[in-house]
Amino acid sequence: MSQIYPGEVFANTSDFDAGIRQLLPRYDEMLEVITRCVPSTSKKILELGCGTGELTLKMLKRCPDAEIIAVDYSPRMINFAREKVELAGYQQRWSGKEVDFGEWAIHPDKFRIGANFDACISSLAIHHLTDEMKQNLFIRIHETLSTDGCFWNADPTLPEAPVLAEVYKLAREEWATQQGTTLGDVRARVGTSSTYGYSSQDQLATLEAHLQMLMQAGFSTVAVPWKYYGLTVFGGLR
Repeated sequence: MSQIYPGEVFANTSDFDAGIRQLLPRYDEMLEVITRCVPSTSKKILELGCGTGELTLKMLKRCPDAEIIAVDYSPRMINFAREKVELAGYQQRWSGKEVDFGEWAIHPDKFRIGANFDACISSLAIHHLTDEMKQNLFIRIHETLSTDGCFWNADPTLPEAPVLAEVYKLAREEWATQQGTTLGDVRARVGTSSTYGYSSQDQLATLEAHLQMLMQAGFSTVAVPWKYYGLTVFGGLR
């Protein structure tokens, strides 16, 4: 199988949008929840790990005055997202930067990303960091937000018990079947991911652990607006 960066998932980028919708139940619903949790009046949004631009597009439609700075360490993902953004006519409101947000968490001065963001968003990216790095990132995000800013993240979480791991796995298998395929067939298109910077293969934490980290990072309110088996949208208000 092809070697890929963590988060790229599929050996061929063109497989991502269809494949991720077969691999993860209710993918679009999960991203829509993030867009609803971000105020539609937001002007300045930071996206960590833009992938192929699916969340970016939903957010640009939802927030007509927003400009999004999207960072990703994968040049092919940024290029893929940029093509979609340009096709949708949003190129004036979007900029993609090749940045390892794990590195940014520890050495923000290396990157001109800015501050006072109304919102920070992320999907299917932060779970590639160790728990220690997740904590560092949440602290950095908190410092980068405006006083009324918010942070929302969509990610898989570690099952709370082995019995639930089986329940979550079955839910994904049933979902793939409903999409006319099997989890095995979808995973056959997945590449072998190598470590890149501070990210490596899945390093899941429980939902409870994530919420504790957010509180320790200084978020005044933490919340879980959406959960579907092992997939969650969680975050906080500064």
